[in-house]
Amino acid sequence: MSVTQLLLPFGSAIIMAVLTYDIFRRYQQHHGGHTHLVFWGVGLGMFAVAAFCGGLLYFGWNEAAFIGWFLFGAMLNAAWIGQGTILLLVRKRWVTALSIILVIASVLAAIILLSTPLNGAQYQANVSVFEQYKSVLPTDAIARRILTPLFNIYGTIAVVGGALWSSYLFYKKEILPNRVIGNVLIAAGALAIGGAGTLTATGFSQVHELSQLVAAILIYAGFVFASRPAAVQENERTAAAKPVAAK
Repeated sequence: MSVTQLLLPFGSAIIMAVLTYDIFRRYQQHHGGHTHLVFWGVGLGMFAVAAFCGGLLYFGWNEAAFIGWFLFGAMLNAAWIGQGTILLLVRKRWVTALSIILVIASVLAAIILLSTPLNGAQYQANVSVFEQYKSVLPTDAIARRILTPLFNIYGTIAVVGGALWSSYLFYKKEILPNRVIGNVLIAAGALAIGGAGTLTATGFSQVHELSQLVAAILIYAGFVFASRPAAVQENERTAAAKPVAAK
């Protein structure tokens, strides 16, 4: 087992864990009312858990680690991050209903995956789970054949579409240019995750973990870039709006 094999998944897990902590810290500072931060935090936390489980699976077969990797990585995290983006951009009642549906669907997906028989007898240590998951999870399993594509399509459209749309709005209004860059980085990170899945499906699974690490770095940079300057510029606008005392 090479150092690189461990560095990639565990490095991604550490980056996403730090960002997850930062997201929930921001939510606590706002004292509620920012539900999008909860969905972002949960989604990024799922990313961290999935990457960590992927690292553990290098040591050999572990059913709990495989379920954690597949459920939180292959299935759910993109949809939760995407739902956070929708909650941020759209303030409609149907978005709240959609959030409830996502929570219920996620619980059902977990139940279905837990009830799916797994074939871990021939699982090999020191080999990426990306190269072996097809032999572990039956081809006709509902979790693999139906649920995973649905969650990922929804999540990718929501994350990439939402990030690009918000970037367009900020660019059009010529305000908060750093948020434009931040949202583009988030979209690029989501595309890196999606691209990694495509490469795995076409036989290039060895680059998946590298793509995962790149995605983690891009998403982290995007959130930091988009949020910090916003607070500064908000203070500047507030100061500019104060009436000037007459001399």
